[in-house]
Amino acid sequence: MTISENVLNVLDNVSKSEKHACRAENSVTVIGVTKYVDEIAARQLVISGINNIAENRAELFLDKYHALNDLDITWHLIGTLQRRKVKDVINYVDYFHALDSMKLAQEISKRAEHEINCFLQVNVSGEESKHGFTKEEAFDIVKDLNELKNIKIVGLMTMAPFDAQEEELAVIFSETKELQEVISKLNLPNIPCSELSMGMSRDYQLAIENGATFVRIGSEFFKERD
Repeated sequence: MTISENVLNVLDNVSKSEKHACRAENSVTVIGVTKYVDEIAARQLVISGINNIAENRAELFLDKYHALNDLDITWHLIGTLQRRKVKDVINYVDYFHALDSMKLAQEISKRAEHEINCFLQVNVSGEESKHGFTKEEAFDIVKDLNELKNIKIVGLMTMAPFDAQEEELAVIFSETKELQEVISKLNLPNIPCSELSMGMSRDYQLAIENGATFVRIGSEFFKERD
């Protein structure tokens, strides 16, 4: 199947998941993750209807950004960002999905020339290989983040263990949703925390059913089918 056909299939699955969860139509933003494909494939993805595009490394983000700057794209940086690279990339970013420390937040606040929509990365599963705040740390830090300029915490992002089964995934997603709601109720001006970035190619439908508003999909768009 072509990229265009894969896009139609993914969007149909998203729509079905929204309906199954009794959610509003188009309540989920689908992000195309292009880290494993070249500019030609990424361009075809945008032309096929996915205008939210993500990269996980600053260098690749900048390469894609400049290669596709003739297209109308909302840009997402979804991977770990080293503080020394913030100045190079942050002002091209519309959404940053991996805010995982106060020092990184301070560097973004210092370097950003406009307000950056950030997702606070939370490690709900407790997996040692994953970055992010614990639930307790996330709750404690938002009041300090609220004092920084040019940073808006629009929501939470989490990643489940690669080998997690459906039951474990549902628990991780639902706990992240609960934390998002708790933080949102603090009513902090720069911490609306109304969004949830969770779910990838293998589990996005389950994530949507548990409250995801942004899903990050890569391989489902680019794999070939008989």
